[in-house]
Amino acid sequence: MIFIYNIVLIALSVILLPIIIIAFAIQPKFRAGFWNKIGFYSFDKKDKKTTVFHAVSVGETNAIKELVKAYRERHPEDIIIITTTTKTGQEVAKKAFENIADKVTYYPYDFFFSVYSFFKTFNPEKIVIAETEIWPCFVSIAKIMGIKVYTVNGRISPHSYNGYKKLKLFLAPIFNRYEKIFMQSKDDAARMIDIGAKQDKVEVMGNLKFDITPNLSEEEKNKYREELKTYNYRIFVGASTHKGEDEIVLEAFKELKKEGNNAKLLLVPRHPQRYEEVGILLDNSGYKWGKRSNNDNFENNDIILLDTMGELAKLFSICHIAFIGGSFTQTGGHNPLEANIWNKPVLSGPITFNFKDVYKIVTEKECAVIVNNTKELTNELISFYKDNEKYNSYCNNAKSVFDENRGAINYVLNRI
Repeated sequence: MIFIYNIVLIALSVILLPIIIIAFAIQPKFRAGFWNKIGFYSFDKKDKKTTVFHAVSVGETNAIKELVKAYRERHPEDIIIITTTTKTGQEVAKKAFENIADKVTYYPYDFFFSVYSFFKTFNPEKIVIAETEIWPCFVSIAKIMGIKVYTVNGRISPHSYNGYKKLKLFLAPIFNRYEKIFMQSKDDAARMIDIGAKQDKVEVMGNLKFDITPNLSEEEKNKYREELKTYNYRIFVGASTHKGEDEIVLEAFKELKKEGNNAKLLLVPRHPQRYEEVGILLDNSGYKWGKRSNNDNFENNDIILLDTMGELAKLFSICHIAFIGGSFTQTGGHNPLEANIWNKPVLSGPITFNFKDVYKIVTEKECAVIVNNTKELTNELISFYKDNEKYNSYCNNAKSVFDENRGAINYVLNRI
C-alpha cells in the first residue's frame, strides 16, 4: 500500500510540476525549506538519544512550547529536534526554542527518499507530532526502523471526520503504526477510533493549550506599553483576521469610537501576505494608522497594524479585549486561550470548529462570548467597555479556567 502511495505521490508531482514551479516562483513561502524537505539534512550529534517534536505552523508551535520545555527539564541530556512545515512556523520556532532545542529544521515531504534521509540524519528514538498530522510514508518507515511515533493534542473536526471516514480502509493501518494517539477530548478520541485507530492506541489527554503560562515580566509589559504609547488608552485587538473580517472589526471599532471612549485598535491579519491589502483598507478607513514595523504608536494613531511576526501572543498582555479571527469564515477559528491567558475577555464569530471544545469551556465559564454578526460584535464590544463589573468578571473567570484545566503536559510526558 505504501509503495503504491509513493508511486502515486511521485506521479502527481511530475504531472503537476509546471504548476508547482509557478507556485514556487510566485509565492516564496511555498519554496521555503525546499532542500530540507526533499531530504538534504545535516546534523553531527546523531549518536545521542534524540526526540523530534513536529509542529506544522505557528499555532501548533505555540501549543507545544511548554511541552518541549517540560521535556527538556526531564531529559536534559537528550537531543531535541523541532520541525515545522511552514515558513512562518519555522520563524516562530527558532525564536521559541532558541535555548531549548538542538536544531530547528523543516519536516520532510512524504516521499520515501525524503523521509529515509531525515531518519538517517537525525536517528530519532521517538517522534512527537502535534495535533492530527497524517503522513503515511513517514509513519510507515518509522515503524520499520523501530522509531516510536506519537500524536499529541490530537483533534478531528466534524468536517475532517466526514472526509476521513471515506478513507478508513487506507487510514486504519496507518493509525495503527503509531505508538500512541493522544486526543484532546472524548469526542476526538471516538472519531479517531471510528475512522480506524485501534481503541488501545487512543487516549484522552486534555488540551495542551490550557498548559500555557504567561511569560512576560511586568518590566517587559511596560516596555511594550512605552513602545506603543498605550498610556490610558484601552486597546481592542482584532487578532488573526482573515479576508472579510478586517471590515467587520473596523465597523465595530467605528461604532465603539462613537461612544466617546478612549479606544484604540491593534489589527493583526493572520497571514503576512495580506498586510498590503489590509493597509489599503486602512487607508480608506478615515482613521490615522501606523505600522508596528515602523515603530509607530497610539499617541498619534487610532490604529496600529501589527505587521511583525511572533509578537501577538505577548501584546495580548497589554490589551483590553480581543476579537479572535477565522471565526466569520470557514477557517474554523483560532485559539482564544492566547488572550484568555492574560485574563482578557474574548469575542469570537460563530464558526469555531477548530477549537470547539475550548470554546465550549471558555463560553460556559464566561471568559469568552460568541457573536453571530457585526451588530452583535459591536454591541458586546461596547458593553465590555461600558460595564466595568461585567468586564472584571470575565477577566477573573479567564484566570480560573486555566487553574481548572491544566495537566495535559504531565499526562503526556508520563505516558511517553
